[in-house]
Amino acid sequence: MQDFLEFRSISKGYPGVQALSDVSFDVRKGAVHGLMGENGAGKSTLIRVLSGDQSADEGEIRINGEVQHYRSVRDAFHAGVIVIHQELQLVPELTVAENLWLGHFPGKGGVIDRRKLSGVVSEKLAEIGIDVDPTAKVASLSIGERQMVEIAKAVMLDARVIALDEPTSSLSSRESEILFALIDRLRANGTVILYVSHRLDEIFRLCDSLTVLRDGKLAAHHPEISKVTRDQIISEMVGREIANIWGWRGRSFGAERLRVENIAGPKLKVPLSFSVRRGEIVGFFGLIGAGRSEMARLVYGADTRSQGSVSVDGATVPADSPPKSIRAGIVLCPEDRKFDGIVQGRSIEENMTISSRRHFSPLGIINPKKESELADKFIAKLRVRTPSRHQDIVNLSGGNQQKVILGRWLSEEGVKVLIIDEPTRGIDVGAKSEIYEILYGLAEQGMAIVVISSELPEVMGIADRIIVMCEGRLAADLPRAEFDERLILAAALPDIKNSEDLPLSQVQ
Repeated sequence: MQDFLEFRSISKGYPGVQALSDVSFDVRKGAVHGLMGENGAGKSTLIRVLSGDQSADEGEIRINGEVQHYRSVRDAFHAGVIVIHQELQLVPELTVAENLWLGHFPGKGGVIDRRKLSGVVSEKLAEIGIDVDPTAKVASLSIGERQMVEIAKAVMLDARVIALDEPTSSLSSRESEILFALIDRLRANGTVILYVSHRLDEIFRLCDSLTVLRDGKLAAHHPEISKVTRDQIISEMVGREIANIWGWRGRSFGAERLRVENIAGPKLKVPLSFSVRRGEIVGFFGLIGAGRSEMARLVYGADTRSQGSVSVDGATVPADSPPKSIRAGIVLCPEDRKFDGIVQGRSIEENMTISSRRHFSPLGIINPKKESELADKFIAKLRVRTPSRHQDIVNLSGGNQQKVILGRWLSEEGVKVLIIDEPTRGIDVGAKSEIYEILYGLAEQGMAIVVISSELPEVMGIADRIIVMCEGRLAADLPRAEFDERLILAAALPDIKNSEDLPLSQVQ
């Protein structure tokens, strides 16, 4: 089968960073082509060049033999290229249908045909098996539902080339299966799929071929993925062997540090109670919609509790006030980095020190020297890959953004409880190991840590204890010695308790 998408000697640099250097590879028509690499390897930059969002300094892209000359995203769109980014590009206050038609609304004379607007979308969503109300505002949807809307957009527009950047990072198992079926259908129709993911199971399940980037350069190109091993891919990504990605190590626990008593609120079916000791890492596992993130927001005070109490070291934490929670020693790294974690348009330095300024400016006057010293300290300590603390945080990879958010809380005095929601969503294997090592170090210093993840291998790999949630309830509480994949999955998925086969792919 002929090559349909060709990258020829693509190079792209930014001030202080060479993001891509002489990257060349081809993708056959109708192929699902994997693109892998550590965060900062150049994957996102290559996708931006493909989408017309960025221009390459050197090199060219060919589609079906034609050299592409993009001046904008619109040019790429007209060439049949659609990119679905990990950080979703939807307008929250518009409906699902309006988002899917955005830029090409049906109608005449400037008047939108509302009947066609919703009707066509309803038919298309039903056809591809996505259960989302086309009249609902995107702001009311879960992250997983928003991701499915993005994917529906590409299918609806009959793109010739679709690039998917970590598409299942926010999807439930059912939604992921819908996506995989869509990809199989698109492949059969001759569509080129560029599939960016850190999940090796998905790469081996879906992809026909694979390209690995490292430090902006082509590390490997595999025309047939069946001829490569997982260990080989990991080695190509990180340039070194990672024998044990989790790196868990035992430690002694101290007295109870966090106590949650009978809290209730949105998405919780019954009041919840649990505790975490000093030095303990407690993993919360469950499917999307199980109530894990909602629980975290109630503990942190970001959402209103209808009842219950939270205490740290025996002292009650005032409800419904993140600033008071922070002062009491509770901090939260949220699930959605883009909307709830980072301050877009601001530098790494500002994002990292925003919560710590009161410690070195009691009169409300920022001391620039101390601010810079603090940022430099944690950039080095957390190994944030950036040419400068002045770099806009949106230019960082997802893994480095996560490190900046962690640095923000580590620079905060008196943190006793860290709640981190989906700590490695969209993050490569090397950066995962670094973040896990940070968490172990904090636990060894006596911090109580709550890790929320929808990836069962991650929870089993790093937690000292696992609490399983199902449909807004606590379904199981297991110490590490009793970790059992079947038991955990049965608690998270009560409708398959009697199943003979419970593969990890059901929850990833």
